[in-house]
Amino acid sequence: MTDEKTGCLICGGELVYSDTEKEMECSFCGKKFRTNVACENGHFICDECHGREAEAMITAFCLNTDLKDPIKIAITLMRHPSMHMHGPEHHYLVPAVLITAYYNEINEQEKKEKALKKALSRSEHIKGGFCGTHGTCGAAIGTGIFISVITGSTPLSGESWSLSNRMTATALMAIANAGGPRCCKRDTYLAIIGAVKFLEENFKVALPVTEEFCCEFSGLNRECRKKECPFWCGQSDNLK
Repeated sequence: MTDEKTGCLICGGELVYSDTEKEMECSFCGKKFRTNVACENGHFICDECHGREAEAMITAFCLNTDLKDPIKIAITLMRHPSMHMHGPEHHYLVPAVLITAYYNEINEQEKKEKALKKALSRSEHIKGGFCGTHGTCGAAIGTGIFISVITGSTPLSGESWSLSNRMTATALMAIANAGGPRCCKRDTYLAIIGAVKFLEENFKVALPVTEEFCCEFSGLNRECRKKECPFWCGQSDNLK
């Protein structure tokens, strides 16, 4: 794995998306997959290879931190070299930081490890690029995973089933209203902030959350919408 933070992780080239899938070999593990995205120079990296190191880092940090602000947890994790500008690792990051902040806030830290394992297992089914091909963003689904984990929801549940789906819908509307193209950082912020409000309204748990801040990753995003993004304020790299 190279240190490219955006675009192709091998050469930094532009990623090319197609509306049809073709079989390609992962440039790292050599396994073959059906995919609709590859870089302009022909490189392809599967979701597992893309996010493997980041997932381990996210779990380790979440298990050991006592932070209760999910935005601060998320930004700290995003600064790690294994986290790229875009990628399916964000699909795990969202439920992981919410689970961490929630159990830290209610003083039930012993439940984090089991909950994080469930969140990781469920998030692995959300492929990269879902936001453009399946009409739903992995960050939004991540909030639904969070609610389903803390409530123990199953397909046969009643209220918890409803809450999990309402959470995903709430986050997805905020992301959709922000407009495209996708930005994994912006969509992660929107999903987390939406989940914090949903948690307070439906579970009476108020997490301390940073809502006004400057996104320090905009310079890495080739498609950054700049002034049209609620988190853009020049090239500042500090929280307000």
